[in-house]
Amino acid sequence: MHILLVKTSSLGDVVHNLPMVTDMASMRPGIVIDWLVEPAFADIPAMHPAIHSVIPADIRRWLRAPWERETWRGVGELRARLAQTRYDLILDTQGLVKSALVARLARGPLYGPDRRSAREPLAAAFYTCGLAMDWDRHAVWRNRMLGAGALGYPLPASRPDYGLTMTSAGDTGKPVCVAFHATSRASKLWPPGHWVALGKALRERGFGILLPSGNAREQAAATAIATAIGDGARALPRTGIRELACVIAGARMTVGVDTGLLHLAAALGRPTVGIFRDSDPAQTGVLARDALDLGGFRSCPTADEVLAALARLGLGEAA
Repeated sequence: MHILLVKTSSLGDVVHNLPMVTDMASMRPGIVIDWLVEPAFADIPAMHPAIHSVIPADIRRWLRAPWERETWRGVGELRARLAQTRYDLILDTQGLVKSALVARLARGPLYGPDRRSAREPLAAAFYTCGLAMDWDRHAVWRNRMLGAGALGYPLPASRPDYGLTMTSAGDTGKPVCVAFHATSRASKLWPPGHWVALGKALRERGFGILLPSGNAREQAAATAIATAIGDGARALPRTGIRELACVIAGARMTVGVDTGLLHLAAALGRPTVGIFRDSDPAQTGVLARDALDLGGFRSCPTADEVLAALARLGLGEAA
């Protein structure tokens, strides 16, 4: 059986799709799975051993410049690549009109969330078959429901398995905490003073603190926080997802606001504490064995609360 998954963005949503892939590979041995995704996030499905091919589709750029020659060239190249395969099933777990339209470029029956389940109900009009899912459950479980419904196997009751294994980037000389301070929405940010207080407390316990960033603004914020913490804290240079995944894999623990990298850390099996300020962790929180979520809408957990959560995970001291 050869299927195509369509989950194009964003980073956290792509990570939340991974346990469904593990389910499919386990429940349908021999299945061949391709994944259509935005180029910026293509490293994520490529890290899962059950993915056969990753197909990049630069949809965001195409929508920003729909009449440019480069856009039409990109769409044509994607159409030609998809035309090479007759899929037994195409599954759009994104549930958006744009993802459904791109999925229609592929050949094969198209499945996706039904009208009541899709993020954009109009998307369901493009599917051969609409599938129900429960919006009261976490995004990981919603995706697992779609996979089970599309392929006709019972929804596994097992803990989600993201299927990722990465080699550590190497010995940093001391145990480190990777701190994901940046996110796409300002309302989700944790105050810089809280990061400094947490960093100093971790430094006193023997940890180094690494702060990743994705753009110049985030890099400046990371540098300011690291400088205020002092020795042992470092703003990481901007790098690709795969390289950063190697750094995360070598961390003793991770802490972060609601951002895709936080979910990637949990998927890599790192003990993780999520700090939520303007989103519901019951819907999109960190879902993994060694993970705890703090906060929620209109909330601001303290540095002491984060330290207590780390202690509950058994990470109070570096020794």
